[in-house]
Amino acid sequence: MFRFFLTAAALVAPLSAAAAETVRFIACPIYRDADSGKKSGCWLSDDPATGTRYDVSLSPHKPDWNYGVMVEGIVTAAPTTPCGGVVLDAVRTSRLYDMPCTRHMLPAEGYPGRRFVLPKRNITPSSVARPVPAGPYAERVFPVYFEFGNDFLVYQYGDYLIEQAGNWINAAHPKKLIVTGFAATQPQVISGRAMSERAELAAQRAETIAETLRRLMPGMTIETATDTSGSATNDKDADGLTDQSRRRVEIRALF
Repeated sequence: MFRFFLTAAALVAPLSAAAAETVRFIACPIYRDADSGKKSGCWLSDDPATGTRYDVSLSPHKPDWNYGVMVEGIVTAAPTTPCGGVVLDAVRTSRLYDMPCTRHMLPAEGYPGRRFVLPKRNITPSSVARPVPAGPYAERVFPVYFEFGNDFLVYQYGDYLIEQAGNWINAAHPKKLIVTGFAATQPQVISGRAMSERAELAAQRAETIAETLRRLMPGMTIETATDTSGSATNDKDADGLTDQSRRRVEIRALF
């Protein structure tokens, strides 16, 4: 349902982010019934290799407690006070529909959760005028990122990225767009499972974004392409999560 929305930006992330401690594992998610107001419950997951409990609540896309979850995140020194787990930020969660899980809910146990705040990447209402991006305009690439194994846009995160790209493209008036879908087809063992994406996802992701852009920009010349090399980016909106960056679409504006 989130396929057909707006887009976003891309540039280069600080190298320090790549040096941060990262974790990547597969497990069943845990929900903690904390209450600091609406949307303040916690999402946790235990790394099966270490037993460490991580707080994954800051992921732009929340787990589904009926299914397994792939967690990819950067370890922080933030206090565990809100939810009772080592805090990951940035963090991404991907639902694994081939891995059924028994619903697991913990009581608050004294943890308050976090008061809801709008995510840093959040589209503004369509009634609010957008500033015109500054020129001069030249060839530019805008990435959009995806969950593992999925071609749906990540709620708000993907929408925001598409909106940023759309605003710039509407101001720059490029000659055409080339939309390239990427898939991470090279197998990697994560928590004992060999994980790789289907090659077809590259084309499906490209078409998701291309159709979105056709609806936003009628008359724009749009071509699609695919890349299953699994190449990564250090674009700032990937937040230093290299493996997530392999699952993307690039919108290239040409003049």
